[in-house]
Amino acid sequence: MLIEKDAYHAFMPYPAIEVENATEGPLAGLTLAVKDLFDVRGYRTGCGCPLKLAAATDAETSAPAVQRLLDAGARFVGKTHTDELAWALYGINAHFGTPVNPRAPDRIPGGSSSGSAVAVAAGLADIALGTDTGGSIRAPSSFCGIWGLRPTHGRVPLAGAMALAPSYDTAGILARDGATLLQAAGALMEPDPVPLPEIPDLLWPADMVAQLDEAPRAVLEAAFGTMPSREVEVYPEGAAAAYAAYLVTNGADARDAVLPFIRGSGMPLVRGIDGRAAAAEALDEAEIDRARATRHAFTAHLEEMLVDAVLLAPAVHAAPFALDAPVEVFDGFRHDAMRLLCVAGLAGLPQVVLPAGVVEGAPYGVSLIGPRGSDLSLIALARRLVPEPQQ
Repeated sequence: MLIEKDAYHAFMPYPAIEVENATEGPLAGLTLAVKDLFDVRGYRTGCGCPLKLAAATDAETSAPAVQRLLDAGARFVGKTHTDELAWALYGINAHFGTPVNPRAPDRIPGGSSSGSAVAVAAGLADIALGTDTGGSIRAPSSFCGIWGLRPTHGRVPLAGAMALAPSYDTAGILARDGATLLQAAGALMEPDPVPLPEIPDLLWPADMVAQLDEAPRAVLEAAFGTMPSREVEVYPEGAAAAYAAYLVTNGADARDAVLPFIRGSGMPLVRGIDGRAAAAEALDEAEIDRARATRHAFTAHLEEMLVDAVLLAPAVHAAPFALDAPVEVFDGFRHDAMRLLCVAGLAGLPQVVLPAGVVEGAPYGVSLIGPRGSDLSLIALARRLVPEPQQ
């Protein structure tokens, strides 16, 4: 890493190697952290896994997403921690440690883009590149009190990055404020092919909101409740059916993308990954086909709903839990969060998360989900709907 002090354990302790960036451009003067899932020229890519790190060689080129930010003037300051193989949501890595949530040091930072979120929240980097497959930018953004974008699926190139579940994997940006997020996203992608209208239809997702307890719901209502909105139902077959389709289709992707390495390397499996790997391996083709049909119908339902419209959605169901929480919290929290996080993932839609309040003494964010290809205008809309405090 190139920064001198990392009190929050956000960065991998790689030897400091300067990475060339443009001296002018829209991101000139901003510092950039990169999740250790992406290749950065001169650095190894460890993917949060000791065996991956041991087998890695120094990258000869940077991943295209990284290079776009460098070419726009951002200055690289280091590669950030990730959950092992990016296959988790909490930000806890049994091998390399857990980054410290700057806003709630006794709570999880969220993952798998844990180091990227912590680096931004702690002021160690102005922007950070992360990935989001099942919520790996959105959850840590909410937990650390920052802005984050999961882009439209396929909008940002993922060459030079480890694949986990390709039909869900995305590369997105984290920042401390909406203006910087919009600036960085604008450097990362072309202008919106389908920008939102100036005044889109605002939708209140009743069946998503129903999953919230009183305190997080109060934060969501304080952010969006006074806005003129139309109530809708997001899950045509219920939240459980949507989540089940997500688990199967995501698992089928991971079975093909990452399980060959897991089984071929003989890597020891930490708690959590062991169960997900076993579940993915046990899938049969008929089950996968049924889940893909459910996903297709869900996507069509969302796309019809979101014509010139956005969802005023919760990002996750709760604030980050304590690092010393009992095992049943570790086992259950992910499923409750994923019933909300799977919405944008199943349909491949952009979702922007922004800070909104505090629940149980820790940050809690809210979000907007927009139509495919509306990423930049979705960030701009979020900035208009929820004005940020003056710096």
